[in-house]
Amino acid sequence: MLKIGLTGGIGSGKTTVAKIFKILGIPVFDADTAAKDLMNNNEELKRKIREEFGEEVYQNGILNRKYLAEIVFNDAYKLEKLNVLVHPITIQAGIDWAAKQNAKYVIKEAALMFEAGSAFNLDYIIGVFAPTDLRIARVMQRDGITKEQVVARMENQIDERIKNKLCDFVIDNDENSLLTSKINDINKKISALTQ
Repeated sequence: MLKIGLTGGIGSGKTTVAKIFKILGIPVFDADTAAKDLMNNNEELKRKIREEFGEEVYQNGILNRKYLAEIVFNDAYKLEKLNVLVHPITIQAGIDWAAKQNAKYVIKEAALMFEAGSAFNLDYIIGVFAPTDLRIARVMQRDGITKEQVVARMENQIDERIKNKLCDFVIDNDENSLLTSKINDINKKISALTQ
């Protein structure tokens, strides 16, 4: 079974691409959702996050994501501290998930695939690219945040041009052409690699 990474900068549309792969019957592990789940349900991780960021980071046992985002996206050191806590446990959750799948290939979707060091155990990586202005507009609309807040988050990710050079396949998600045909092409290429 091949393990395929799916990555892209914030607002690139990787979640939409992942949904299309799911429709094609490909199992997809969403690392961002898994990380949120672990930060809310893994007691050891919750304890470490409280120690690092204070009791206010949880309200009634639920992660106060807005409070935490205000801290980490304005302080690179604090963001790195959070990543050191969350990334290893999320990477292991993805490895455990993949071991339980029965498919020709599986996909692990993660925004910070290269930044977190989770690309090492993958066979191929798909990158999703979109123009910066479009990405900013998508995230502002999706998350209800300012342009400055989106740009601050983008600055914590590898530049898209560099990221795309690290990927084996790249999907342009500029809204000028159909995603489904691009994804079908990649699905055929990856399926052929499993023969």
